[in-house]
Amino acid sequence: MIAFANDIVSRTARLLADRFSVATFFGDGAFDDSAFWTVSARGRIVGSLVCEAGRWRLSWFAGADRRLVEYAGPVDGNVDTLADVLSARLGAPVRFELLAD
Repeated sequence: MIAFANDIVSRTARLLADRFSVATFFGDGAFDDSAFWTVSARGRIVGSLVCEAGRWRLSWFAGADRRLVEYAGPVDGNVDTLADVLSARLGAPVRFELLAD
């Protein structure tokens, strides 16, 4: 049942990602347009990261671990650093997957 739920969430995330175009990545960690990542931890998709017109938004799905949901630090475009910080908070690897058109 959990695998089925994760499959639905994954498909929904990809469907939503269709409305975002993958931008050109610059060395300073900025995107020139829009980008969409899924956030996964412990084998499930638990949230999303969106960059749209230079504004970053980290959102969590229902059931995400509270240690992740309560994160109030910066979300500034350095995805690798954010993954490291969230992994340390959770005590398990947190991964971001950039979804492309």
